[in-house]
Amino acid sequence: MAVNYQNMKEKLSALVEIRTMNYTDLKSVFTVEKKAYPHPWTLGIFRDCLRIGYNAWVMTLDKDIIGYGIVMLSPGEAHILNICIEPVYQKKGLGRYLLRHILNKSNQTDVDMVLLEVRRSNTAAQQLYKAEGFHELGVRKAYYPADDGREDAIILAKYLAK
Repeated sequence: MAVNYQNMKEKLSALVEIRTMNYTDLKSVFTVEKKAYPHPWTLGIFRDCLRIGYNAWVMTLDKDIIGYGIVMLSPGEAHILNICIEPVYQKKGLGRYLLRHILNKSNQTDVDMVLLEVRRSNTAAQQLYKAEGFHELGVRKAYYPADDGREDAIILAKYLAK
């Protein structure tokens, strides 16, 4: 059965809000990060992202932060550094909704291409990105920490239509 993402988007937009991340959000963002990843970013990394001025958003449900995305912009390019939905809310279309928000915001700038890395083992995320028009550019060997050493990252890119 095909999923009608336009109808889902309308339903989700009535339930969740995506807004700019600020320093008071960092404790909640870090809590989501620790729940979602076995090797989470530190609170300091999130703080540095805001201090440097990266584009950062939080997704809220009933004012609770359930997801976030952080993007570094450079001339012609957006690099998604982190995109995450709290595990209990995953597989409900919210990651796709947040990704589309990030892509839409990036498309409103001088960005022509969006890049990201994803763990080789994260096939669900790879499927989402490829369904949203990303294609594989290459591999970063031993990019991510892993329980048994290091894990490769798949580099994905999407060219934005202007």
